[in-house]
Amino acid sequence: MDTILGGPELIDYGASLIKKGEIVAFPTETVYGLGASAYNEDAVKKIFIAKGRPQDNPLIVHISSPIDAAEIAIGIPDEAYVLWEIFSPGPLTLVLNKSNNIPDIVTAGYKTVGLRIPNNEIALSLINKSGLSLAAPSANISGRVSPTEAMHVYKDLHGRIPLIIDGGQCTIGIESTVLDLTKNIPIILRPGFITPEQIAESIGKVINHKGEIIKAESPGMKYSHYMPNCPCVSAVTTDSACELYDKNKNAIILGTNSFVESCGSRAVFRLGDNPSDCMKNIFKALRDSEELYSFIIIESFRDKHGYFALHNRLSKATKGITY
Repeated sequence: MDTILGGPELIDYGASLIKKGEIVAFPTETVYGLGASAYNEDAVKKIFIAKGRPQDNPLIVHISSPIDAAEIAIGIPDEAYVLWEIFSPGPLTLVLNKSNNIPDIVTAGYKTVGLRIPNNEIALSLINKSGLSLAAPSANISGRVSPTEAMHVYKDLHGRIPLIIDGGQCTIGIESTVLDLTKNIPIILRPGFITPEQIAESIGKVINHKGEIIKAESPGMKYSHYMPNCPCVSAVTTDSACELYDKNKNAIILGTNSFVESCGSRAVFRLGDNPSDCMKNIFKALRDSEELYSFIIIESFRDKHGYFALHNRLSKATKGITY
């Protein structure tokens, strides 16, 4: 299969492909998604095949407005509309009870469905022009580093999908916060750019998911994710990062500007000075680094205020190996 890579001029073509039951990669503010009609079981199967994704891992459905939710979810609580008003379009996925309009393959057999309104003009235009809500995970090989540029998608999926719409680098850079509103107390199943504190300020008490994952209620919970094609570990201090660097050939250190400033002549990637910059740059840094280096050392963000979501991603990328 030939894969076309182009810009927003291909939105109409992308919409026509989706209406025909095909899959299309497109940008969002978080990461690039691989979308198909959420109502078409055969089309959704193509997502799992292209990514090599286990079918017990649910997909998020992307909509353009809260009005669209009525076709996909039932018993929508008032809290959902409060959160949509404050945070949407944006990087927040709400898990709600699903309607019978959505095939079970989208939700991995769960009776709940995750809904998100992406804050990206190309994504919203693709949804509106196709007239369909889009089931869409990240547009990469399952388990790999998530794509934040169109070329990341191309390197993973060219020859597997018909179209990639290029919208430049994603502005946020990690996947959405996933909040389950079907429980008595809302539960964050996956941390993201929208923090628990922000959600609690809007609707009251919220808790983070803890415990062993037997079944994946949300993307990013059960399987290995965000893993580069070379060994990758985290380091608590600059000294330990430098020691690891010196013991390994062709290594690189990734971290905040203050973390890497005393690394001397060692190869480094400066992620930024704050959580937003680090989140935006981390997946690009991992993908760029795996192409040039054989060993990646990342600053540990455990227990660092504001970096909870980033630590969640990197604990998977490093398999929890910390020095």
